[in-house]
Amino acid sequence: MRELVDEAMNRFDEARTDADAWLAPRLHATLRMTRGEAADPGLWNFLALAVAPDYVLWRHLPLGGTADDPKKVSGVRFVGPHYSQAFSRLWWTAEMFRDGSDYATAEIACGNQDMINTALRLSTIDHKPTALALVRVLEDLSREGATRLGDRVNALCTAVNVAGSTLMYEVIAPDDVPDHLALSDWIEEVESASAVPWDRLPEGPADGTARRSSCEVLTRMFERFAAEAPLRDRARSAAPQD
Repeated sequence: MRELVDEAMNRFDEARTDADAWLAPRLHATLRMTRGEAADPGLWNFLALAVAPDYVLWRHLPLGGTADDPKKVSGVRFVGPHYSQAFSRLWWTAEMFRDGSDYATAEIACGNQDMINTALRLSTIDHKPTALALVRVLEDLSREGATRLGDRVNALCTAVNVAGSTLMYEVIAPDDVPDHLALSDWIEEVESASAVPWDRLPEGPADGTARRSSCEVLTRMFERFAAEAPLRDRARSAAPQD
């Protein structure tokens, strides 16, 4: 764990948010565990407070502080919920957005801060085709050079979450049950596994990939959402309040 965070700080000191996409899949592949184990906040609190508090400060300390107005790291980065805590947010993003043993989609998701900060809060991404379809739309928007990408991601996530309360994505786009035995085998191999590679993505558990047909159905649906979802009116939100 220390080797990973030290390498991340060395590699990304000039662009610290870029460390998320590099560290998340490697953190997940190093800390091999079930979702139940990862739901224990004590683990993440220990990592942030005892193992690598310097990384939390390095990654989340706002820039530009002064002696009169020093910048501070929010306490939730140390002991907050899974979508805010410095290490938990990375592990869970890798878990929710990986496609079986392939972390490529998780790397894309972690490369966009709005995807981590917004999508990770949504219960709908428990459905793997939904999570992967979000990544596909994000990738397409990025490739097309879409303006206000962050606002578009937030608007898309809101639309997906609202629609999910009535559409039931599991019915529209069914998926297979994960192979829990393969996950258990992968976890048990941790003692003999090599350290994760630094210059290529590691391999996750081969517990099954999402149905491609379901991903395609939801991708087309989410593309419509992305095209129609209203963006935040920044001029209005920046106006002084009466």
